[in-house]
Amino acid sequence: MNRHLARGLFLALVALGFGLGSLRYSIGRLDHAGPGLFPLAISALLFLVALGTMARAAVEPSERLEVKVGNIGLILGSLCAFALVSKLVNMSAGIVVMVFIATAAGRDYSWIRNLKISAGLLAIAFGFQQLLGLNLPLL
Repeated sequence: MNRHLARGLFLALVALGFGLGSLRYSIGRLDHAGPGLFPLAISALLFLVALGTMARAAVEPSERLEVKVGNIGLILGSLCAFALVSKLVNMSAGIVVMVFIATAAGRDYSWIRNLKISAGLLAIAFGFQQLLGLNLPLL
């Protein structure tokens, strides 16, 4: 199967799943949004990205889809490590551990890039905690 087509189909399925799920909630209006408006809007944008990805598959030369079970295991393992380290230590340490494990699934491994990604995710998490008042156990 074409790699770009598979990506587009997967994104379309995710978008449809969340978009249809958001219809169970009130959409409201743009001036008075309901709880279903934001997930519906994000789903619609993701579906547009999926359509663009599928169109790319029709235009560009085909790349064969390769399923790498080891990489899937690394990603799943990084999520499990995030949950475990967040529970035992704190969420900040969990984020860093998750990034360092998950990026091992990529083509080239860079400690400096991992530190930058970790710093960015930590900044977002602290922003959610401080600005939105979310109860995140970051420290």
